[in-house]
Amino acid sequence: MSQALYKKAASSFDPLTQYDAVAALATSPSALILSKNIPVNTVPELVAYSRTVPGKMNYASAGVGSVAHLNFEVFKDAVSMEAVHIPYKGGGQGISDVVAGHVPMMITSVQATKSLVESGQLKALAVTSLTRSPAMPHVPTMQEAGVKRADVELRFWFALFGPKGLPDAVKAKLEGAAAKAMADPQVRERLANLDILPDFAPAPVLRAKLESEIKNWTRFIDEKGIKPE
Repeated sequence: MSQALYKKAASSFDPLTQYDAVAALATSPSALILSKNIPVNTVPELVAYSRTVPGKMNYASAGVGSVAHLNFEVFKDAVSMEAVHIPYKGGGQGISDVVAGHVPMMITSVQATKSLVESGQLKALAVTSLTRSPAMPHVPTMQEAGVKRADVELRFWFALFGPKGLPDAVKAKLEGAAAKAMADPQVRERLANLDILPDFAPAPVLRAKLESEIKNWTRFIDEKGIKPE
């Protein structure tokens, strides 16, 4: 994402040419969270409500170019919502201000918001995973909520890379170790407790995913005119 947004920095940093893909490991969703004092409980209700209070439905993020920032831009575009970006220096500050009602909404990690949703301090209207999150099984996916979004990845994803030119034997050994670890019941249980879903894939699949991510995010950012603020 950031490479597509900060094009000057991208000229000196290119993960496709500077790193070798080894293995994809896991994914984790984000959640669309809402201050409890906003009188809506679904995405369609949120969109309708936002049109009755123009200029007031701002959204928080962990900073310009962060996952939270660009994910909300995708959501905003998909539902044709007007919302002003309020960047913070970190996700925690943004979440705190949504809890306090200073900013109405945010898209951020399920891990950071699960307990706040369960305690009623926040509402969760949708998750960015392809299927419902085990951490928030009552919360619909974006697709279930009727959000037809751009073809970009809205989940966090974790992968293993090495320096460019890593010997094939070393890459194969690391890939095998990663596959074994992601299949280990204890590892999977530990990741599940962190709301992370093992999603192992070999090096060629990871490489293709990275290429697709860069291409699709660059197209979205350019088409929507999103600039570093």
